[in-house]
Amino acid sequence: MPAVIIYYQSYICTCLSEWEGGVCDSLCLTSSCPPGVSQNDWSKNFTQIAQISYDETNRRVREIEELDFSTGRDYFDVLYLHNINVEYRLNLRTRQCNTTTLSRPFIPFGVPPDARYDVEYTVGPANIPEEHITVIRFDGNITEGAYFGTVTSPDCVPVTSGFFSNRTGFIHSTFYDITTGIPDPSVFVPPRSAHGCKRGSSPITSVL
Repeated sequence: MPAVIIYYQSYICTCLSEWEGGVCDSLCLTSSCPPGVSQNDWSKNFTQIAQISYDETNRRVREIEELDFSTGRDYFDVLYLHNINVEYRLNLRTRQCNTTTLSRPFIPFGVPPDARYDVEYTVGPANIPEEHITVIRFDGNITEGAYFGTVTSPDCVPVTSGFFSNRTGFIHSTFYDITTGIPDPSVFVPPRSAHGCKRGSSPITSVL
């Protein structure tokens, strides 16, 4: 299993570089939305629940939204190929597909090498065995913006990820049901319906 080894303070954190699971993404499009603000207070917001496949080594991410057509909104299957700066976005309701340049930068969901250690704390009742978990919070900056995240300790499994830039607004992701590895590598092959995709722009309202 490929992994990235991160050294900070007094121990080693080995981050998963390939994994699959569930993700809940929330997006705030206004610059006044700081990390931790309730999405109910956002003047513009977007939330999705999706299945995610993540390949940090090759900078590939795929998110397939869970469907609930009773809401009347569109749902998407999105493939981000960061090494070639291409994004495939398939509308799961209309089957319309668009191929664009990337709508967001690559956001590492582990601990980047230049991340700053912030704090370590326990989630759950610390005095009850097997009912709590230790997590580590970190933050840092990349060219495109600022990020933060939390991972479990000592296994360094992603728990949350946050990113902010003037272009994307604030993106917050919570991960769950993670399994290691990519059992089916074809998950990073563009969807069949994408072969006839139109080339177009990436509106900021479709960043997730």
